[in-house]
Amino acid sequence: MEVNQLNLKKNMTVSELINQFDGSGVLGSGRVARATNLLADMIDDEDMGIFMSVAGPMVPGGLRNIIADLIRNRQINVLITSGANITHDMLEAFGGRHYRDLGNNDEDLNDAGIGRIADVYTRSEDFEVFEKEITEIFSIISQKLDNDEDNGVISIQNLLKEVGLLIKDENSILRLAAENDVAIFAPGIIDSMFGLQLWMFTQDHKLIVDAVKDMHYLSDLVFEYEKIGAVMLGGGLPKHYTLASNLLKGGIDAGLQIVMDRPETGSLSGAPLEEAKSWSKAKHGSNLVTVIGDVTIIFPLIVAGALDKLED
Repeated sequence: MEVNQLNLKKNMTVSELINQFDGSGVLGSGRVARATNLLADMIDDEDMGIFMSVAGPMVPGGLRNIIADLIRNRQINVLITSGANITHDMLEAFGGRHYRDLGNNDEDLNDAGIGRIADVYTRSEDFEVFEKEITEIFSIISQKLDNDEDNGVISIQNLLKEVGLLIKDENSILRLAAENDVAIFAPGIIDSMFGLQLWMFTQDHKLIVDAVKDMHYLSDLVFEYEKIGAVMLGGGLPKHYTLASNLLKGGIDAGLQIVMDRPETGSLSGAPLEEAKSWSKAKHGSNLVTVIGDVTIIFPLIVAGALDKLED
């Protein structure tokens, strides 16, 4: 089979571009096409539960609405992410924003109350609102727990669901997940502004977060579906938690990852998905695709292409 040269035309649609990538079939464009086809197949498979892991600054980087729509349309079943993305989702839910073009002198930015994530910026006043709002939410949840049989103890997953139910923003990832019964797990949640505020709240309130309790519900979810597909944006703890949770039933049946990390150092973030087979985190014969590149560029293309395929 020959490599077809890419042909572009005016007013080309995303799906037409992906089809050109598919016709080429090699290097990065070929991998993007295979990932697009795989995501469409995952969503279309009624017997497959889809676990999505999100590492890195994906909410500040502009993917909030894409993730929210996948949850709203029940095209994913589980979200595993960092405390940072949860924090930034809530920051926007409370009226804050992420900004650009505010300069690159970090000492001047600090003096002006501005934090920088590469070329994304946040304002301290938005975090002040976040701190006030999340403290009020923690207070409501703490009072509720104090009156039930758990005696103030709650899992991370259930805490995030309770928080989501108290958020008013209809585009919030946390709110949509709570409304659509999409479980959110954040095993590293304490390592975030959310976690810092949680710790501060517990200094004079009874609210005990039990990470081990998550595993009871997560293990049930893994066995709830005949097959499991994984969509991994970035690496780190969310990627590993996704793969490791499926160790319980011999690994995922299909998976795609988009990463910038390299495999030579032996890091999990840069590991090819095929390596997961040696740990029984991916099954023999599983359909696995790795795309190397920036998630904020590649994932919107893959989602747009997959949704077009589902409509055909």
